[in-house]
Amino acid sequence: MSSNTTSTKDLLIEIGTEELPPKALQTLSNAFTAGVVAGLKEASLEASKVIPYAAPRRLAILLKDVPVKQADQSVERKGPAKAAAFDADGNPTKAVEGFARSCGVTPQELEEIETPKGTWLIFKQEVAGKNTSELVPEIVSQSLAKLPIPKRMRWGASDIEFVRPVHWIVMMQGSDIIEGEILGVSASNTTKGHRFHHPDAITITQASTYAEQLRTTGHVIANFNERRDEVRKQAEAAANTLGGIAQLDDALVDEVTALIEKPIAVSGSFGEEFLDIPQECLISSMQDHQKYFPVVDDSGKLLPYFITTSNIDSINVDAVRQGNERVIRPRFADAKFFWDQDCKVTLESRRDASKKIVFQQKLGTLFEKTERVASLAGFIAEAIGSDKGANKQNAIRAAELSKCDLSSEMVNEFAELQGIMGRYYADKDGENTVVANAMHEQYQPGFAGDVIPAGMTGMILSLSDKLDTLMGIFAIGMKPTGSKDPFSLRRAALGVLRIIIEGELNLDLKVLLQNAASGLKDKVDADDAVNDTLKYIMERLPAYYKDQGIDAETVEAVASLRPTLPLDFDHRVKAVAAFKTLPEAESLAAANKRISNILKKVDGKIADTVEESLLEEQAEKALYQSVKTQQEKVAPLFASGDYSSALTSLAGLRDDVDNFFDGVMVMADDENLKNNRLALLNQLRNLFLNIADLSRL
Repeated sequence: MSSNTTSTKDLLIEIGTEELPPKALQTLSNAFTAGVVAGLKEASLEASKVIPYAAPRRLAILLKDVPVKQADQSVERKGPAKAAAFDADGNPTKAVEGFARSCGVTPQELEEIETPKGTWLIFKQEVAGKNTSELVPEIVSQSLAKLPIPKRMRWGASDIEFVRPVHWIVMMQGSDIIEGEILGVSASNTTKGHRFHHPDAITITQASTYAEQLRTTGHVIANFNERRDEVRKQAEAAANTLGGIAQLDDALVDEVTALIEKPIAVSGSFGEEFLDIPQECLISSMQDHQKYFPVVDDSGKLLPYFITTSNIDSINVDAVRQGNERVIRPRFADAKFFWDQDCKVTLESRRDASKKIVFQQKLGTLFEKTERVASLAGFIAEAIGSDKGANKQNAIRAAELSKCDLSSEMVNEFAELQGIMGRYYADKDGENTVVANAMHEQYQPGFAGDVIPAGMTGMILSLSDKLDTLMGIFAIGMKPTGSKDPFSLRRAALGVLRIIIEGELNLDLKVLLQNAASGLKDKVDADDAVNDTLKYIMERLPAYYKDQGIDAETVEAVASLRPTLPLDFDHRVKAVAAFKTLPEAESLAAANKRISNILKKVDGKIADTVEESLLEEQAEKALYQSVKTQQEKVAPLFASGDYSSALTSLAGLRDDVDNFFDGVMVMADDENLKNNRLALLNQLRNLFLNIADLSRL
């Protein structure tokens, strides 16, 4: 490819639409930007900087310093060998005639090139690069066609489809309009401002002035991140004025940002009598239904205020405030009614209702599930022991009540409050505090980065619930495949591992799954699914440790031994990760790999003991003594699970191991010598296999 100096200009692309789906706005913007950047890169046109813009009525991109045309290209095509191109009389063969015809020339116009394999015919041509303005419309169209839009819509009489009706298109190169039609709309240099404050057309003078013109003339902050920062800043300032702190949920801040073109924070208040209701009910109503930001005090207690973000800079702010206050009152009145109604009955009295709620057709009702979970919770509590804070009666009671709040009025209205409301109802009924707290903790960890249950009863309940679900779904053959995971088994499996490891519970996962399988015997024969379920759960560990900076080979070195106690697994992984930082690690890992390869090739059984009288070489005698010493030294360390100290001690074997391989022929002609040396290597390898298979490193 030849190079030629090409000038650059900023490139602006904007798709103007009806209001885009707020929860999809960032995804659409990211995909659109990535598609255009990829299209330009494929055309050998790259920007020095890419700035995406996303607002309710627009997706846009500013690409800085894009070449105005492609570089000229030297196209070269290799044809047939010269020997096959002409016959004995020098006439062109059909092979070369076909090749020349495909290139648009005669055989005589082809050039020759010398290669180590002889002379070949080639076609060379200089192709002028295309202007960027010619390429942009197709690149934009292709990017839009690939956007992740689940359901496209049509408008008017046109067959054109997009996520929302398209009203204007801007495509500019510097100050020039790029002509073209996108989604049935001709491109221009005119955009539109704020739907209410500046609905008229705005002529963009330069691609680089797009954002500033929209801001100053159009009353639109086009940059999503800038607009989000403004939403946060205004909400925090408004809450501060009220003497509180704005509770800014990240997902809600993003959604609000996607709903407005220019944020204007407006505060409001509600009657203090509503504060008698559990504050999560009010917060849920404010956030989910009204998109308001709650205001809390320093301790997190809800104050009788909220912050809303308006898309209109009203001259009568009081009217906007009063309008929002009028909307919130009936919602809070409904919440109060639900709370009052729910408090008329006990949580336990709702157990009968769970007999009519199907958990899964083959696995029975929620009542049946809670019976299984209660049995498993009691088993786990006994396995942990009262000395570790486990109480069997509390665990069983928590399991029995765990799903009762699902039939309450409040959870029926606000599904996201399941567990939270259970805790309030249990408290009201005078249940043990740890049982009440477990109602909420049973769903933890519920998402990436979420905490595990703080209480032992909560940990036991969460574990029992997740294990019953995992075991049951695997037993009926509905394990996750690809992107389908309707019962959130991946999240449940990771939750099980996190609770056992981070909660420091010395539990055997296979034993727990066998107990869970036993509890399902009235519904399905689950015994055969235990190993598959165990494997599935343990397969979540590489990702878990990756987040902690521990590589996959370290995890695999431990996983290859098939341990079934996640806490013990964790101790081993941490020990191997620390061992890898030692200067002896690389040599000993290589030695383990060499030993593993030698032993794999041995037919028959390798002796368990080493005959000291058969040791001839000084190097093998030294290694034998070192192995014996280490066996005695590390045995108590293995027994106590102090794998780190054990590996540090075993690192002392390096010199003797290196000397052995340098000076001793393992596969000696003398069968007795050979077998004795194999037994020594087997003992050495088994020392390390008490922790991990270092040959995997």
